[in-house]
Amino acid sequence: MLSMLIALSTAATPDFADRMLTAKKLEQTADGTAYQKQLWDAVTSQMTVALQGCITSNAPADTSPFTVVADVKADGHLDGVVVKPATPVARCFQGQFSTWILPAPPKQPAPYPIEIDVTLTPQR
Repeated sequence: MLSMLIALSTAATPDFADRMLTAKKLEQTADGTAYQKQLWDAVTSQMTVALQGCITSNAPADTSPFTVVADVKADGHLDGVVVKPATPVARCFQGQFSTWILPAPPKQPAPYPIEIDVTLTPQR
């Protein structure tokens, strides 16, 4: 009986691709566009520092692109932060990003899904 309950609860959880698609659709709305500007204004420099640290601490680093999906709660705390592919740099970033407090998202949907496509360009 317990294994059936676990299977049912797992099946109800949206997968990575569904969460990413939902977030991308929200980015195209007026509220989503405004939130994207707020989000990037708040995290750009913090992301740069975190990613540089993750690259340095995983040298020689796999700098393959990765995507982050997360749910932003009303208070800006993050939940369900997942990265794919889960390279060492992506997992390092995931660990740091999951502790950040972002700007309060639009009220709906709650929690508010976001996705971030990360493409790294190694400095020479």
